[in-house]
Amino acid sequence: MFGDRHLIVVDLGFGDAGKGATVDWLCSPAAGLDVAAVVRFNGGAQAAHNVIAHGRHHTFRQFGSGTLSRVPTLLSRHMLVEPLALAAEARALAALGVADPLSLLWVDERALLTTPIHGAANRCREDTRGTSRHGSCGIGIGETASYALDHDAPRVADCARPDVLRRKLIALEQHYAPLLAGGRHRYEPIDELIEAYTAFARAVAILPGDQLAGFARHGRLVFEGAQGVLLDEWRGLHPYTTWSTVEPRHARAMLGRIGAPGYVLGVTRAYMTRHGAGPFPTEDPALSIPERHNGTGEYQGAFRLGHLDPLLLRYAVEACDGIDGLAVNHLDAVGEIRTATGYLTPDGCVDRVETGVWQNLDHQRRLTDLLTAATPALADLPADVPGHLEAELGVPVVLTAHGPDRADRTLRIPAQA
Repeated sequence: MFGDRHLIVVDLGFGDAGKGATVDWLCSPAAGLDVAAVVRFNGGAQAAHNVIAHGRHHTFRQFGSGTLSRVPTLLSRHMLVEPLALAAEARALAALGVADPLSLLWVDERALLTTPIHGAANRCREDTRGTSRHGSCGIGIGETASYALDHDAPRVADCARPDVLRRKLIALEQHYAPLLAGGRHRYEPIDELIEAYTAFARAVAILPGDQLAGFARHGRLVFEGAQGVLLDEWRGLHPYTTWSTVEPRHARAMLGRIGAPGYVLGVTRAYMTRHGAGPFPTEDPALSIPERHNGTGEYQGAFRLGHLDPLLLRYAVEACDGIDGLAVNHLDAVGEIRTATGYLTPDGCVDRVETGVWQNLDHQRRLTDLLTAATPALADLPADVPGHLEAELGVPVVLTAHGPDRADRTLRIPAQA
């Protein structure tokens, strides 16, 4: 089905669709794909990819979700790396029986560092927005990306160069001093950060560049995305977005540089979810689907549920410049779910969400306004949910899940395959 192509796993919604569980299965012996490495191609420590396998549960944040099968992780230059959180995650994985997790980790030296200074600034900025928060995990992802646009920002390579790291951290601290003057959000002293980051540099393999070709010689690569396409910095519903390119252009470009083919696997639940603020046309507070691993966050906001929305999923597929296959999760929870056939808006009926030109935030704001005012027209969800999605999106469903465990996943051969 996948041939000799490397896999790019992308969430087609607002996140939390099951990317981690999908990557875990692809890396497991059950899939038989001989995966050489999981490549993280966007996002940072704000990821929360829940995996349940043989009684073990872990929420993957920076490690690739194939780690329980001892598949190595490569953090690409497009990741925002948070060493303190990585160390904590390594300890959690070791407690689950993964021997020496840091030995399974490779990091591109060009990747930006997310520091506690960024995190404090992030939380302070969200505080000032009051009830108009954009939605954030409070870790500092947006501050990391925005600071790097105009400044000589700390990078992974600097962890092995304490003098350079100190200079950059001092400049970072001075930049944010006015914002943090109130002292509500604190962070570790710079000397402690330098000590921790130099220890990080000694503990992990830091690579000068992607090094993808070397990994690819040993097997298939699985690219693991973070968040969802509807939160993409250029394709998401602005301003309720992330400072990260979620759609697969970076992963495709990385494969293109080594002349390797890719297969984009879009992931969705059989219904829609959203964490925090922003438009959500099919949201239904009356839905009672239990959610074990997602709750209300202080900065992220509430976890919201809604009916299946083929219009937004079709938009996400187009924003990805097409995908090759679909993974559909949570098929065991569709009892209350219906499906959207269109939207009713102040300007009339809408049955399509236009993608527009890439990097046109004016268009994205108009979509936000449109979807904020939209009321969905809902119909009964067909019994064959994978078949329904294939018909609506024009993409074959190749993997399904009827529960949270690795064993609940099934490879599906579509009728048109």
